[in-house]
Formats: sequence, C-alpha cells, structure tokens
Amino acid sequence: MDTCNVFEGSWVRDDSYPLYDASHCPFVERGFNCLANGRKDRDYTKWRWKPKNCEIPRFDARGILEQLRGKRVVFVGDSLSRTQWESMICLLMTGVEDKKSIYEIKGNKITKQIRFLGVRFSTFDVRIDFYRSVFLVRPGSVPRHAPQRVKTTLRLDKIDDISHEWIDSDVLIFNSGHWWTRTKLFDVGWYFQVDNSLKLGMTINSGFNTALLTWASWVESTINTNRTRVFFRTFESSHWSGQNHNSCKVTKRPWKRTNRKERNPISNMINKVVKSMSAPVTVMHVTPMTAYRSDGHVGTWSDQPSVPDCSHWCLPGVPDMWNEILLSYLLPK
Repeated sequence: MDTCNVFEGSWVRDDSYPLYDASHCPFVERGFNCLANGRKDRDYTKWRWKPKNCEIPRFDARGILEQLRGKRVVFVGDSLSRTQWESMICLLMTGVEDKKSIYEIKGNKITKQIRFLGVRFSTFDVRIDFYRSVFLVRPGSVPRHAPQRVKTTLRLDKIDDISHEWIDSDVLIFNSGHWWTRTKLFDVGWYFQVDNSLKLGMTINSGFNTALLTWASWVESTINTNRTRVFFRTFESSHWSGQNHNSCKVTKRPWKRTNRKERNPISNMINKVVKSMSAPVTVMHVTPMTAYRSDGHVGTWSDQPSVPDCSHWCLPGVPDMWNEILLSYLLPK
C-alpha cells in the first residue's frame, strides 16, 4: 500500500455495497442507522473509494479476523471515532457465523456518553475498543485568581488521564478536531492552560497544535511501535451551508468536486506534527475523500430529527471505507 497515495482517488458506484446491514448489527447506535430512521434513498451506501494508482484489497472479514487473532484494536477520539469503531465491528461481524460470540465486554449499550466501550470477538480472541477522548488532553481545575468566565481548563501539556489504557494495543487509531471550536470551548467557559499558566489569548488552532505536540511526545515516549501500529485520522469534511454554517442539505449523490473542502487547518496541523515525529505514525488523510460525500451525512435521519446533522455519517456508509483502508495497511505486504 505504501507505494501509492491511497487517499488520492475518486468514488465509484459499486452495487456490491453496502457490506453489511445496520439493522443486523447491534453495535450501530440508532442515531447513525439512517435507513431505520426513515431515509428512503439508498444510493449513498453504494459507493466505493478507488485510489488513482492502486487498488484497495477486496474486504474479506474472515481473513482479517484471522490476521487480527489474539490482537487488540483501540480507537481513541470523539463521536466520529465511535462511528468508525461501530463500522469496524459491523464489517468484521459479517465473517462470524455465531453472532452471540461477539459481545460488549461490560454488557453496556452503545451510548454517546460512555468513556469506554469494548467488543470481543471470542472465537478469534479479538478486541475492538473505543475510548472517548474528544481533545486527547485532559481537563483541569480552574486556577485561583482566574477570571470569572473560566469554568474549566484544558491542560494542553497533559495527555488524557485514561491514556494508560491505550498502551497495551496492537493497532491504535486516533482522531480529534470536531470539538476544537469556539462554541464547544470558549463559549462554555473552557480555556487553555499550560503548566500553571492560563492562556486566555491563545487561539483554538494554536491550542490544538499544542495538544497535538503533547500527544506526539506521549506516543514517542510510551508506545512500543514495534508492536503497536499507530494511525491518526484527519478531519472528516462536514457539509454545513448557509450564512452561519448551520443549515444542512444532504444530497442524493456525492459532489463531483470537493468545493474547497479538501483543505482543512486541523488536517494540515496533524500532517505537519506527524511528519516531525520520530515514531512511525500513519496519517489517514480522509479530508479530501470525505469532501465529495455530501450525500453521506445523517441529516434529519437520526434519533433527533429536529436537529439536522451534516457532520456525522450514516452507517453503512463513508466510515466503512476508512476501515477498508485501515485494514489494508494491516495486511501482509
């Protein structure tokens, strides 16, 4: 896979897709199962990503499970990471006859709030885990003498306190980005802190970059990259429109052009930081491939139809392709 940029290519229609039915996969949360929530068109499930200069191997659930036997795959990030985690489980389930042999290890239901979810494929002794860590760094308490608008701090110099649970893994996939916005931070009283000093004037991009450097040095000092293959997924394009970027029109077909959505400051920072690392980390640069997929979003077919959503993706759908690409990196060369 390394000789070709697998993220440069186009979407081609393929009637052998989708690879699973979300209604037969108990690990898809209701909010992402667009067909169950009343979406009538199915075309958005029928697209395969075709790289310009190579092929992504045909997905073979059984072969992948054999490859992953005895291993632990860990996703860390926000709800987009959870979507990819759900997609991965549904894809792999298609290779297992005894569906009861696949279960959430604590018997938890798949919900937005829970910080840890782990699914075990017992026949293959494979674990697919998800840790909710939307910033990758940890929240801190408000220092004395802080202005009143500061309700919580984000310790940009400290990796998340659950990070010790990510170490013992064979494949480790990170994402972050969707929470690095004014509305999710400054507007609700979250401000940046480094060491003991509050950084009230620090921009969000600068905060994100500082957090990424903290993550990078944690990977370099903590992860045994001879065992663990590390990935970082870039920002997945959202398709909000209108003056305040708050209206959401889900199309019937992918866009023919990326309409300038293939570039993103968060993705640029991820690419730059990973390039500077001494540890081997693979960037999954999904920003350009998702830029075309204005048809793949949840829209009003979620568990909250009154709140249109042009950030999250329907399952089956676009995140399945991220997993096909991810798994192709793990196949023997």
